[in-house]
Amino acid sequence: MPSSTRGYKYFDICLVVFVMCLLTANIIAVKMVSVGPLVVPAAVIIFPISYIMGDVLTEVYGLVRARRAIWLGFGANLIMVIAIAVGQWLPAAPFWNAQPAYERILGYAPRLLVASFIGYLAGEFSNSYVMAWMKTLTRGRFLWTRTIASTVIGQGLDSLAFMTIAFVGTMPSLALMTAVTTQWLFKVVYEALATPATYLVITRLKHAETIP
Repeated sequence: MPSSTRGYKYFDICLVVFVMCLLTANIIAVKMVSVGPLVVPAAVIIFPISYIMGDVLTEVYGLVRARRAIWLGFGANLIMVIAIAVGQWLPAAPFWNAQPAYERILGYAPRLLVASFIGYLAGEFSNSYVMAWMKTLTRGRFLWTRTIASTVIGQGLDSLAFMTIAFVGTMPSLALMTAVTTQWLFKVVYEALATPATYLVITRLKHAETIP
């Protein structure tokens, strides 16, 4: 059966996990946490999983479906941000005194929103393209090289775009580049350590979906 019309048993599940990680990361990114000497957004605990799922979607279901998942994630993120903004603008009930907390945790400055979207699109699309290109180049072998190389490039572009757009002009250039490098390295190491799990998921899915 042609791949364009073929039904898959687990694609929807992978898609939901992918989008869920993106939305969760954008909500918890407001908190900065200390990981040893490093200071990073709390989103680093789950955002790299979206790249792992991007690798899974590209490797198992192909670049076309991976691109579709990226655009669906973008749309879901946009709807979430609009809903949060409308909720913030609506007048609070007289007895509800948590408006400052709502704005502090869920509010998004336009600059941060633009930075998040551009970083997301640059990172996810480059991650998927590198994954697909290297799969052809290696003739389907050496999966670990594809997952790590795509992460290095995708996470690098994501971190550079987001941090630069969000914070340029508000902090010294050296501090900004240090923050970009710290986040990038943290995410790359995170996904490199998860490579065995990525291998397992891809292998199991290919078997379940009868994909060679």
